[in-house]
Amino acid sequence: MNRLIIVLAAILALAGGVYVQRHSQPASTQQAVTLDFSAPDLDGTPRTVQDWQGKIRIVNFWATWCPPCLKEIPEFIHLQQKYQNNNVQFIGIAIDDKDAVTAFIEKHPVNYPLLIANDGALKLTAPLGNVANALPFSLILNPQGQIVYRHLGELSADKLEEQLAPLL
Repeated sequence: MNRLIIVLAAILALAGGVYVQRHSQPASTQQAVTLDFSAPDLDGTPRTVQDWQGKIRIVNFWATWCPPCLKEIPEFIHLQQKYQNNNVQFIGIAIDDKDAVTAFIEKHPVNYPLLIANDGALKLTAPLGNVANALPFSLILNPQGQIVYRHLGELSADKLEEQLAPLL
């Protein structure tokens, strides 16, 4: 029984990897951001992605219960520090509750803004390219607010820097 579960998990992981590879791509047509919702930051202040208009924005939808999300956060912290003087702003949108996010950042401080969205906010990402309604999901927006890259699944620092290079 345990071997069957392991085999099924391996098949699902392989299928997921193939799916992610096929759905991580430059935006075929640039479009203005349609993230027209606000979510509170950790202080309870309502914020939107447009609050950082004019910057290159990396918008990352994540959750504390998502292992690939947690794996990419340290790289995002490093890249936020590396590129903060180059007009780059990471924005994390947690599909989680405030208590879980607060507990997470107490152990793992984050150097970029985190917005707290509920589970329903994830379905808002489908029109933005998250056809699987899965996490993590990241967008890169140019300073004009156009989506120039979408990535479903864990986003490596190398891949992110490759996508950022033409915008810097």
